[in-house]
Amino acid sequence: MKNHLFLAFSMLLIYSCSEGIEVSQSSTADSSANSTSLDRDPFESNYKPLESDRTLVKSVNLYDGLGNEYSNFDVLFDNGIIEEIGKDIVDNNATIIDAKGKWLTPGLIDIHSHMGVYPAPGVRTSSDGNEATSPNTAEVWAEHSVWSQDPQFSLALKGGVTAFHVLPGSANLFGGRGATFKNIPRNIIHDMKFPGAPHSLKMACGENPKRVYGNRGSAPSTRMGNMAGYRKAWISAVDYQKRQNEYIKKSDEAKELVDPPRRNLELDTLAGVLSGEILVQNHCYRADEMANMIELSKEFDYKITAFHHAVEAYKIADLLADEGICGALWADWWGFKHEAYDMVPANIAIVDQARSGKGCAIVHSDDEVGIQHLNQEAAKALSAGLRAGYEISKARAIKWITSNPAKAAGILDQTGTIEIGKDADLVIWSKNPFSVYALAEYVFIDGAEAFVRGEKQTQPVTDFDLGIINPSDERASL
Repeated sequence: MKNHLFLAFSMLLIYSCSEGIEVSQSSTADSSANSTSLDRDPFESNYKPLESDRTLVKSVNLYDGLGNEYSNFDVLFDNGIIEEIGKDIVDNNATIIDAKGKWLTPGLIDIHSHMGVYPAPGVRTSSDGNEATSPNTAEVWAEHSVWSQDPQFSLALKGGVTAFHVLPGSANLFGGRGATFKNIPRNIIHDMKFPGAPHSLKMACGENPKRVYGNRGSAPSTRMGNMAGYRKAWISAVDYQKRQNEYIKKSDEAKELVDPPRRNLELDTLAGVLSGEILVQNHCYRADEMANMIELSKEFDYKITAFHHAVEAYKIADLLADEGICGALWADWWGFKHEAYDMVPANIAIVDQARSGKGCAIVHSDDEVGIQHLNQEAAKALSAGLRAGYEISKARAIKWITSNPAKAAGILDQTGTIEIGKDADLVIWSKNPFSVYALAEYVFIDGAEAFVRGEKQTQPVTDFDLGIINPSDERASL
């Protein structure tokens, strides 16, 4: 991952809610050294694709992730890249897959996952998704908690998920950085990290932060306390960025006369948002709070990429479309807490169709089971939209789990659609993917067979599985 976000390798800091916005000079998160000895960005991606063959998929029905549907098309890919799309392609050097009657889509992408930070088995010792120790923990990175042996990865792969974005939890106003991963088995998490994908900042509004910290007798305990906490943090970040930029602009001679600004992990993340290098993924349910967050973003001149969960997004769908903000939503989860009550089944469709179809709707999981059947979640959302009178094609709805989450993760230039030059992250389905009976038969990541249904040699297995069960057997038979 490109950590442009380090702003000339000089930003990191800690904002302590109990101490206000002052930066502690003795904080363990503050570095006494103001330069790095690394010859690369810290924790950058070490991803290397699996070995792949030149492959030609023949006579397949195709949703391209751009809103188009094609029948009996061919797709040729090699070296991890889609090379040709059309009819009657001939290539004598390619492995041929006869996919007549089947369906091809881009690989599915989940923009809101906690796999790895809340791995299976779900025990307290590996529950590492919420650093619920301060309302502002922008300094933490989800990838530093991700357990690469999480068996949930392989289950998601069997559901056609080729990439996923892991976020910290929502206990805090600022929960920390999220990261995107390719869904291939690796022992080291940075070997899964999606190359070139930006970090995100997880923010949360509403009930969660005010409940967590209000119950402790500290701020925030109200929604107005939430807003004050955001504003204090952004004021500090603006000042931090200004000091960093002033130092960067100095001549080499002038830099020799002063110490460089002290790096701070927390403000480094917030300043990365202000510079446009880090994308904001904002947990928020209520329409009024989303409007407040948009106003906040304008006060401090940053961009919100997506509102997550957003049960009331339908109330402000036109506003979201006007602002270019995606709604990452559930098909039918609602009512589990007060701010999740005012839901309509057509929420996703309404967001999608706002401003004559300019909306950006995403079906996300936020769940280790839901991620295994994102295609069925999208089907439920599409059905609700059709019942509400919206004329939405399946070719458009497939964008909710392919190109739109790719856009929100900042990786649409590489994946999320079937186009020449894109990564060959693809799924061949046994039936139309909007059918409850559809199964992912082939899952390709960078053109390699990451999963082939019925072939034991392609079944993904984690080290955690080995020695406990025979991972090639059906668990029900044990």
